[in-house]
Amino acid sequence: MSLTVSTLAVIRPETPEGLKAIPVRTRLVRPGDDLIALVSEAVCGIARAGDVVAVSETALAIAQGEFVVAERVRPSRLAYLLCRYAGPMATISQPESMQLVIDRVGYPRAMYATLAHLIGRLIGRRGVFYELMGAAIAAFDGYTGTMPPYERAIVFAPRDPDAFASDFKRRSGIDCAVVDANDLEKAKILGASGNVCAPCVEAALLDNPHGNSDEQTPIVVLKWRGSGDNPLLSDTTGCEG
Repeated sequence: MSLTVSTLAVIRPETPEGLKAIPVRTRLVRPGDDLIALVSEAVCGIARAGDVVAVSETALAIAQGEFVVAERVRPSRLAYLLCRYAGPMATISQPESMQLVIDRVGYPRAMYATLAHLIGRLIGRRGVFYELMGAAIAAFDGYTGTMPPYERAIVFAPRDPDAFASDFKRRSGIDCAVVDANDLEKAKILGASGNVCAPCVEAALLDNPHGNSDEQTPIVVLKWRGSGDNPLLSDTTGCEG
């Protein structure tokens, strides 16, 4: 999530010609699933060595049980107040998500960030609340855009995505990345096996080919079909991040 709005134009990185993104459908991911086995079965016959299997952070977090149903959260008056000032697409625009952020950092820090935000607005500076609370806010996804029975689930950040990606590579022989991508043309790698070129994979996922709703495609297989070295893997391209 971007914490501040730059006055400079944002230059979108170009996806190399010859790089293909293939969404892969799976069954419903459930808490306790062996996600490596599930993903391996889904991409069998599609992915091979030299490709990168991009797995949605939401799927990994759900398999790990890292979510809570919104009805179990009791928002405070402060949570209701603060979420009114969040943008409609922001994770914390929902009072339940805002309450979880407050619970994580504590009321004193939340009040301090709120006061600093109000002072910042008075002097023409925006986004102070996000700057001060950024890490806590990034730890949650709101309860929109996910298919039943998780449409009212607030999903936490997955545990140790680097370990998951490395284990997938060890068991399947195919490189892997755990990614946070959305429809706002933003993509971020949260964890990856050692050979993955993060900037190239992130650029390939800016159009968010993943689908956590009824598309049921939390996996995307990235393939290089161009000439020259494979830009997906750093050991073949000298990838610069």
